[in-house]
Amino acid sequence: MPVTVPVRRPAPPVAPFVLALRRFPNPRLTGLGAGLFASATMVVLGLLDRLLLDGSPIVYGLLFLPVSALTALWVRTADLVTAPISVPIAFAVGVVPISGGAGGFGGQAMAVVTALAVQAGWLYGGTLVAGLITSVRKVRDMGRRQRAAAAVGARAARNGSPGAKGAPQAQAVRRGAP
Repeated sequence: MPVTVPVRRPAPPVAPFVLALRRFPNPRLTGLGAGLFASATMVVLGLLDRLLLDGSPIVYGLLFLPVSALTALWVRTADLVTAPISVPIAFAVGVVPISGGAGGFGGQAMAVVTALAVQAGWLYGGTLVAGLITSVRKVRDMGRRQRAAAAVGARAARNGSPGAKGAPQAQAVRRGAP
């Protein structure tokens, strides 16, 4: 019986943009790590915004969007649900330096609440970015798992193993036959 060797197809050409994206770091942060990353980044950006631009809310909001995207891209697949939760918390933590409150704790708290209310559009936008990215990642992961399970089932059915769906031995066991 002749031995057949599977023929590998050449890989499709990859766009230069995709090649550039593959050179970026690809860390996988836990849920807690993603929250800490987003919070620490937003505090640093808030402090730099206060120092360099006198607390510009537009610049802070614009910088929040890529932080939201990176947090959603870098969180582990098992912790995807944490990214849209931790991103708004990071926004609130980072808005403290640019809120501009005075007069003690009460004045600072009122300034933070006011800043959050005024910048709600940026907050919702960043949360939406994180939610969309994590949703797409989850759907792709579910499809990948489904294709892998189908491939295992097809391989088992082709080999006639007892674990395959439709194999006579497996059906007899399910019916209670000896």
